[in-house]
Amino acid sequence: EAELEAARRVAESLGAAGHVVVDIDLRTFGGSALTADIDVPKGRDIGEVGHDIPITYVPARNTIFLSFALAWAEVLGSSDIYIGVNALDYSGYPDCRPEYIRAYEEMANLATKAGVEGEQRLTIHTPLMDLTKAGIILRGVELGVDYGLTVSCYDP
Repeated sequence: EAELEAARRVAESLGAAGHVVVDIDLRTFGGSALTADIDVPKGRDIGEVGHDIPITYVPARNTIFLSFALAWAEVLGSSDIYIGVNALDYSGYPDCRPEYIRAYEEMANLATKAGVEGEQRLTIHTPLMDLTKAGIILRGVELGVDYGLTVSCYDP
């Protein structure tokens, strides 16, 4: 709920032409500390970070999100999709890696009417890919992001 409300606030503040919410309940499958009754780990040693896929990984989440974004982009006639994956995440989350994004973009251009008919090529943009969490915050400050409208927390 907190994330949905924050998304609404951000869309409204930016004057978005439309804000669509699709009900996707990944708790149906579980498999993650974010979608099942599994504790979110706290206070991990820095040596533990980045070696294994963390329990906070949600199976296929970015694939699901990108699939909905792809469908909406095709309906709108848009050739651009933006996703906020970043370097810190791709060390532990398989669907945040640059090679995954490239593969999804290639698939999207094979699997859409616009891609097949050659009307336009879809591009997936990852403006946060090479930034650390601190770098993301600094870039947002440079751009005038009102972080008071946002929420980012595994365990609110």
